[in-house]
Formats: sequence, C-alpha cells, structure tokens
Amino acid sequence: MTGTPPPSREVIVSVYGQTDIGRSRKHNEDAFLVADLTTMHATVQPDLRSHALGTRGALFMVADGMGGAAAGEIASAMATEVVLSDLDSSWCRSAESDPETFARALCLATEAANSRIHTFATEHREHRGMGTTATIAGLLGDTLYLCQIGDSRAYLVRGGVARQITKDQSLVQQLVEAGELTAEEAEVYERRNIILQALGPEPVVHVDRTSQQLRRGDTLVLCSDGMSGQMRATDIARIVDENPDLAATCRNLIALANENGGPDNITVIAARFEGSGLVAPEAAEAPEPARPMAQPGSAADRRMPTGALRVILGSLAALLALYLMWAAIAKP
Repeated sequence: MTGTPPPSREVIVSVYGQTDIGRSRKHNEDAFLVADLTTMHATVQPDLRSHALGTRGALFMVADGMGGAAAGEIASAMATEVVLSDLDSSWCRSAESDPETFARALCLATEAANSRIHTFATEHREHRGMGTTATIAGLLGDTLYLCQIGDSRAYLVRGGVARQITKDQSLVQQLVEAGELTAEEAEVYERRNIILQALGPEPVVHVDRTSQQLRRGDTLVLCSDGMSGQMRATDIARIVDENPDLAATCRNLIALANENGGPDNITVIAARFEGSGLVAPEAAEAPEPARPMAQPGSAADRRMPTGALRVILGSLAALLALYLMWAAIAKP
C-alpha cells in the first residue's frame, strides 16, 4: 500500500453529491455522505466543495435503504451516521496514521453500522428486516480503500473510460460469474434486484475490501442502483467527460436515469482528484481493476451470512430442478 504523500505534494479533492426520488417511488430511501476526516467537516446535502486532502483523508459513501414503513430511510441514514461516528473515534482520534489502520477502520466502521441497524431492527418489530446497501470509499494519500455491501457501485473514470471498481453482492453477479448468464442477459434478468447482503438483516456481514491507486485527473463516481441500473459505464464516462463541473455531472447522470424510466431512488457522488501528490496518467491509461485486500478478524468472523447462503442454495436448487426436468423430458 502507498502512504500519505508529503505535505508539499498536495492532493486536491473536489466533490459533489446529490440524491433524487426518481419517477416511481413515494419516498427517498437513499442517503449519501461526504466528509473531510481531518477537519470532520461532513455533509449529507448537495454541496460543491474543494479542499486539500489532510493527513486523515476523506470519506465518500452511498447507501440504498430497504424495508417498509420508512425502515429503508432509517437504515441508510443510520449507516452513514454510524460509519462517520465510528471513524471519528477509531481513526481520526487514533495515534496511528498508516494506511493499514485506515483500511481496517473503514471495515470495522462498516461492521459497526451493521450491528447498530440489526440491533435497532430487533428491538423495533415494525422495522424487522430493514437494511441498506453501503458503498464506502476512503481516500488516504494517493489510494482509495473501498468497502462494499450490496449492489450500490463505485466507478473510476480515467481517460474517457469508466471502470466499475466494486463488485455487486447480488444474485445476478453470482450467475454471471458461474457462467449461467452473459453480461447482456444480466442487464434484463428479472431477478437482478436480489442482493446477497445488506447492512442490518443479519448479525454478521462479509465486507468486500479492495484498494485502488489514483492518477491525477481521476473522477470517482459512487451511485445507488437507481442510477447504475439505468445506464452503462460508457454513459457514465461520457457524461463525466462532457461536464467539467461536478454539480452538472451529477445532475446529468440523474437526468439520464430518470429519462430511462427512473424506477428507483437515484443517488450519485462525483469526486475529482488533482494535485502534485498524484502521478499523471500515461497516454490512454485506463483504470486498473481494484486490488482485493485481506479481511480483518478471525475465520469465524468471515463466514458468509446465512441470508446470502440461503439465496445461493435456493438458486442452486432451482437450477438443479430445471436440469432434472430437462433430463426427464429429453430421456428417450
């Protein structure tokens, strides 16, 4: 991992976030968070800002809540609040300032949010089953550290190319990886909204952790599936390149999602990174895939949540049943 660059080599962060109810929902259950972890200046409202990255880094987060009776709104808001509060105590006030401690703090903050939401839902029966996705990106030095739960996404745009740098924790992603669906079939698969994990429903979650080194001029886009499900990566790259202003970038991404139907809440954060603390990209250099990181905790702590296991086993059982039916019909 790379460390924090010397103070004379600044990384300049410019960022804007926005959320929209979409065209079909009655309530907005999405939430987002942008924070300068050095000054602890944070916002959950549209606010275009630019600052020099401090020694404690920056935080970007999108959460897509789910559950009836306003439970999704509570879950996504609770997730952003707990992650920021936990990082304040475990990272911002810590004597340690190395990348490994930062990456671990992000993961533990994600797990703390899961515990808080799960406990709340257990104590309030009307909110039982509430949950939220979480895509969290922490920036320290020249490196992004990502924590992923569910199917909200992070993209990195460089040189006119947008690459998804998180992996969806969803049924359709499992089927694509198993070779049961092509990427094109996955886009119209009727069960593409089934996720294998969320913060809250289960007492334990498996946080996918990756890291991504930045180049000067990179743009990070975090979004809920209300945006990513209504466009392709090429659309995101085009809109980012066409709009140097980050507020316009977010507005146009939301507008495209609404033009394509707007069936869900739409949330997006766009952050651009400049400064001498970042290496300039080589000609036609596209973003590399994010690097997986070791998971903290014991092997028992890293067990797949039972909810995800049920969905996977159910899907395998359904596929087996279809195969047996086919075999019975095809048998002479």
